[in-house]
Amino acid sequence: MSAVCELCPHRCLIPEGKRGFCGVRTCRNGRIVSTAYGKISSMALDPIEKKPLRRFHPGSQIMSIGSMGCNMRCPFCQNYEISMQEDAAFCVRLQPQKLVDIALQQKQRGNIGIAYTYNEPLINFEFVLACCKLARQHGLKNVIVTNGYIQEQKLLELLPYVDAMNIDVKAFDEEGYRRLQGDFTAVRRSVELAVQHTHVEITSLMVPGLHDDVDRIEEEAAWLASLHPDIPLHLTRFFPMYHMYGEQPTAKQLILEAVKAASGWLRYVYAGNI
Repeated sequence: MSAVCELCPHRCLIPEGKRGFCGVRTCRNGRIVSTAYGKISSMALDPIEKKPLRRFHPGSQIMSIGSMGCNMRCPFCQNYEISMQEDAAFCVRLQPQKLVDIALQQKQRGNIGIAYTYNEPLINFEFVLACCKLARQHGLKNVIVTNGYIQEQKLLELLPYVDAMNIDVKAFDEEGYRRLQGDFTAVRRSVELAVQHTHVEITSLMVPGLHDDVDRIEEEAAWLASLHPDIPLHLTRFFPMYHMYGEQPTAKQLILEAVKAASGWLRYVYAGNI
């Protein structure tokens, strides 16, 4: 017995008891379920700017949570200890109500809501959706930090409960996304849909040899401007991580050149990690 997972464009055919590409979606009794439901690997009260969101409640704090797994394979991943694992002994399980209760307790410290982040949150779609609905009922903001690699109908199901998103555009061509085992067209579509429904900011990590061409950055900025010129773009400096420890950090001057080029199209362009 097996079933097709319809959550992301991988559309994994998962045999009974096995897991899909992301590591956390499995087939049980012929149905696709998440093994990560309620599984929390990370929790911190962060400045909203760390997501990064610069134009959504600036100066506020947000309770940020992560789980396990990812549906892409970035050799430069900054959170590979959780994104490239299916499970870990340090995880705890929290039901949505308990998570919302913790977030409400943090309001006295300036917390405005819950950010689903660190690993790829949308592979644990059922849990994120349940938490978002409950958080909205209690007046908390929902922030999704994602690679945007999700099927259109599932994103549309979630968006009514989302107050802000940061979507990571990792390259600006199909070849770049093939190297990461993703799909450029699918991510572009996620950005286009999200912009129609909620506050969106975009992050592009300028990884050497993947997304460090200033002309391509300008193409990305022009495309974003065609959606709305007020979409903030974060151009972030790469530092060696995970399988790319041998690489050099992105040159600061290159980041500044890219910011200047993108600023010809977009009103808000930020340099990160410099």
